[in-house]
Amino acid sequence: MAHHVLNPPITEAQVRALRVNDTVTLEGTLFGIRDATQIHLFDRGRKTRLDLAGHAVIHTAPNVQKVPVSAAHPAGYAPSCIGTTTSDRMERFTRPLMAQNGVRLIVGKGGLRDASAAAFRELGGAYLAIIGGAAALETTWIEAIEDVDLDDLHPESLWKFRVRGFGPLVVAMDSHGGSLYAQVRSDSQGRRAKALASLGVKTK
Repeated sequence: MAHHVLNPPITEAQVRALRVNDTVTLEGTLFGIRDATQIHLFDRGRKTRLDLAGHAVIHTAPNVQKVPVSAAHPAGYAPSCIGTTTSDRMERFTRPLMAQNGVRLIVGKGGLRDASAAAFRELGGAYLAIIGGAAALETTWIEAIEDVDLDDLHPESLWKFRVRGFGPLVVAMDSHGGSLYAQVRSDSQGRRAKALASLGVKTK
C-alpha cells in the first residue's frame, strides 16, 4: 500500500499507478457532480464550460449559502455542508464522464459496478471511497467554491471546489481490475455458503 498526493489534472500514468488499498489525498481542484448534472450532460446534450479533463469528481449535491461575490467566495457561494452521495445509481455515467470529459477519478460512497470497472481498466481511472457520515469532515477540506455551471439544476449544479488536504481517501477500484467491493461480495458469498452448508441447506 502506498499514499499518493495528487494535484489534478493528472495523467493516465498517475492514475494507473494507483492500486486497491492505496490512499490518496487531493489538492487543488475537485468537481462536484450528481444525478441531474449527468442526466443533462449525457441524456439531454447540454455542455459545460468547465474543463474536467484529468480531474476528479465527487458525487455530491452540497448544502451551500448564497453570499456576495468576493475574493473568498468567487462563485457567490459559501460551503455549508459538502457531503457525499451514494454512487451506484450513477453507474451508467462513468464511461461518458471519462470518454467525453476526460475525468480520471470518481470520489463517492458505496462503490460502482462492473461497467465502471471496465471503463477504469480501458480508459485509465479509479474510484476513491469515502465512508458515509463524514460530511462535516469533508467540508473542512474545502477552501472555497471557485465556480459553478448548470446552476439552474441547483443544488445538483456542476461545482468547482478548491480543496486542501482532501483525504486520505481509499482506492477502492483501480485501473487493473482490482475492487474492494468485488472482494467483499466474494468473501460474503463464501461465508454464506459455509453457513448454509453447516445447517445442511443445499444451495444447488
